[in-house]
Amino acid sequence: MQNQFDPRTAGVNPAVTVGVPRAARDAGLRSYMLSVYNYMASGVALTGIVALGLAVTGVAQQIFFNGGILRWVVLFAPLIMVMVMGFRAHKMSTAGMQAFFWAFAAVMGVSMSIIPLIYSGTSIAQTFFATAVAFLSLSVWGYTTKKDLSGFGTFLIMGVVGLLVVSIANIFIRSDALSMVISAVGVLLFAGLTAYDTQKIKSTYAYVQGTDMMGKTAILGALTLYLDFINMFQFLLSFMGNRE
Repeated sequence: MQNQFDPRTAGVNPAVTVGVPRAARDAGLRSYMLSVYNYMASGVALTGIVALGLAVTGVAQQIFFNGGILRWVVLFAPLIMVMVMGFRAHKMSTAGMQAFFWAFAAVMGVSMSIIPLIYSGTSIAQTFFATAVAFLSLSVWGYTTKKDLSGFGTFLIMGVVGLLVVSIANIFIRSDALSMVISAVGVLLFAGLTAYDTQKIKSTYAYVQGTDMMGKTAILGALTLYLDFINMFQFLLSFMGNRE
């Protein structure tokens, strides 16, 4: 999702940082990133609670096995919401974006409530733990590395688009071997995006520091990392999960 507040697409305002002590900038950056991670982690938690709750109560089974067109509405609703937020972010208030983010996390939980019906609880827990460790490691590396990762962005995004096309094709082909390849490539792509997006979010702070855009960009950054985590988890689960 394109971030119109990305400093690589809009020049950094020198007035933002001139005269600001280094220690103050570092403290502000840490606070900003902590806000991003808090939003992201809370969103993941909400998604998990909704997904597990619907699976345990039997609502998920009704939606996905007896719901007819409702199943497809639930599956595609998160994608539509992401597109809406991407196009409307600049017109939304910070409070409106917060509400939209929580709504999106809840809807994603509905969409993912089919997972406990397919995979064993142990398999889900192990995959979640593996994803959390990988995500944390990659995000810390993206935050601390001195290497400019911006050159990888286009390659990774093109890879995701290509993966989406192949995934749609495989709905009709139904190849187990291709499914495994898609899952493996998906894990690698979103692993790379985790590091890339973390660095991009960090660099965005220099542009929005001290402005009223900080709240919005923190939520957009959280949404980006949330999507990286969720996609990595789903691809990794497809690759190594044990079905019921």
